[in-house]
Amino acid sequence: MSEISTPRRVSVVTMGCARNDVDSEELAGRLAERGWALTEDDADVVVVNTCGFIDAAKKDSIDAVLAAADSGSKVVAVGCLAQRYGKDLAEQLPEADAVLSFDDYSDISDRLDDVLAGKPLVPHTPSDRRTLLPIAPVERQQARVATPGHGDDRRGRPASGPRVLRSRLVGGPTASLKLASGCDRRCTFCAIPSFRGSFISRRPEDVLDEAQWLADDGVREIVLVSENSTSYGKDLGDVRLLESFLPRLAEVEGIERIRVAYLQPAEMRPGLLEVLLGTPKLAPYLDLSFQHSSPRVLRRMKRFGSTDAFLGLIEQARALAPEVGVRTNVIVGFPGETDEDLLELERFLTEGRLDAVGVFGYSDEEGTAAVALDGHLGAGEIADRVERVTALVDELSAQRAEDRLGEHVVVLVEDVDGDLVEGRAAHQGPEVDGTTALTGAGAARARIGDLVPATIIDTDGVDLVAEAQGA
Repeated sequence: MSEISTPRRVSVVTMGCARNDVDSEELAGRLAERGWALTEDDADVVVVNTCGFIDAAKKDSIDAVLAAADSGSKVVAVGCLAQRYGKDLAEQLPEADAVLSFDDYSDISDRLDDVLAGKPLVPHTPSDRRTLLPIAPVERQQARVATPGHGDDRRGRPASGPRVLRSRLVGGPTASLKLASGCDRRCTFCAIPSFRGSFISRRPEDVLDEAQWLADDGVREIVLVSENSTSYGKDLGDVRLLESFLPRLAEVEGIERIRVAYLQPAEMRPGLLEVLLGTPKLAPYLDLSFQHSSPRVLRRMKRFGSTDAFLGLIEQARALAPEVGVRTNVIVGFPGETDEDLLELERFLTEGRLDAVGVFGYSDEEGTAAVALDGHLGAGEIADRVERVTALVDELSAQRAEDRLGEHVVVLVEDVDGDLVEGRAAHQGPEVDGTTALTGAGAARARIGDLVPATIIDTDGVDLVAEAQGA
């Protein structure tokens, strides 16, 4: 172990999704515990937590490494891109002083000390992480394979009480909380399981401890994240653990709103839907990964469902909670997608009237089964389809927002800047689903972290304007 005692300064830059946000804060916590000072400027080492999902995200991550290198600091690449490419990335990106794998996270302070000392670190040769974890639930929990966002199981629990090794890098009343890591599904377009590994649930007690720690830090809303939240507990021997766990999480003192991200439609069940939409403090909100609605395209994706099945699921949700917010992502231009398939997707979007939809054009992802499928569409055709579906989604989402005129909502205030008071209603997820601006005397008294009852009076696309009650 390195014995460097002088203060060292580290900056952590996060690329990609909310799951990476949690991983970065775990890394920051480990470093802070070992005496590193977290800073945004003049760092001795910049740790770039990269994303390796799609080409655009990879490019952004590489650009972030290059920008960090220009600052004169030592640069260390971690995260999904680093895990996925390891040695190859190190050879092609000499600007990075080190490329580390997930297995380096538990000893991250020592690795950064090595970088500062000029000690060369041999980058790892990537392997399919799905093969590193046994299938049996008990054996999975005992496996000695590092799983980002799960803490360090070797540290145990101190006698003084639970210890959460995490430092918040971004303040505010909302925070992501990791429920699980990895994925056991085999969608033909997705490479994530190969570098994130098999699905591993966090122990409920660990999630509850971290939720309380976040609440004590001023967090009012928790967003549970994973690659597939509906699978929570299956590797612990309880396929319905999410249903029993969420009410326990809702009892955490200080947490006023909980939402669950990354729900798999094929794994939704009536009991889970009832818990999600009927438990106090659970936001009436469904982040459902539909991806498409044409049965033929879904089968080629190795997914399940259909337009009518998905519409039925949304109908069930609205019967339980008419105000429920529903968001999804869809892929257009998947190999073999016909004009009829695209029309079927548009039928689903039109009849489903979702609150928010992300539209992505298909692109080959190395190492995935979709690369070998027949029927690849040209880049121009895919771009045209993205533009067409995006235009439809923009219109439908704006109409859905107008449907909410007169609706009573509770807005979590996230930003106060002069007369601008902005936050999110329960049906709006962080960063991706639009915002709600508050008006009236009640808004003038609002502070960040307040939950303000209001009535929607206007819309601007997916964004809303609401008059605070008591104005």
